[in-house]
Amino acid sequence: MYLPRHFAMTETSALRDIIDRYPFATLALASDRGVMADHLPLIFDATASEHGVLRGHVARANPLWHQGDIEALAIFHGPQAYITPNWYPDKREHGRVVPTWNYHIVHAHGRLRFIHDPAWLLNVVSDLSERFERFERSRATPWSVADAPADYIENMCRAIVGVELTIKRLTGKHKASQHKPDAEREAIYRGLQAEDGIAAEAAASLSGRSSR
Repeated sequence: MYLPRHFAMTETSALRDIIDRYPFATLALASDRGVMADHLPLIFDATASEHGVLRGHVARANPLWHQGDIEALAIFHGPQAYITPNWYPDKREHGRVVPTWNYHIVHAHGRLRFIHDPAWLLNVVSDLSERFERFERSRATPWSVADAPADYIENMCRAIVGVELTIKRLTGKHKASQHKPDAEREAIYRGLQAEDGIAAEAAASLSGRSSR
């Protein structure tokens, strides 16, 4: 990933926050069949290794798992937005402005393994359900694996293969017009809220300024 120094995310907490808040990842790897990619939610476990571990599952019919243990990349897309030059004060003064796209993104590089153990699969399915039922939606009565018949869950687990990425390196990019003048960042902040309906916190993160 092209990463100018002024866009680099260097704090581990910020990188992990993107993974936690935007867990639907693109998982890519290079195989003997060429580059392969798929899309799936991944749960981050910070305690499992030095840089953490990502866990999830794919369908058993998915050829991705046929590769065996392999180097892979998980990509997490945070907030993003198109930035129109119509918002810039300089457009009215001299017109020498162009559009851009602001975004947060995190790359997790590591070693990927595929898991068939029924107990492991049951645990990861339970963890995924708990994470997204209870914390993603804040449901008063969240669904859990225990709500379904045990034999049904067992059959469903036979149709999936677990994925576990042991992270070796995390890199992040926060492109938010940080290198632009204050007036331009303020215009982006206000434009994102007024025209795109983006909340103040997200608008601040995409315009390189603090919400207030």
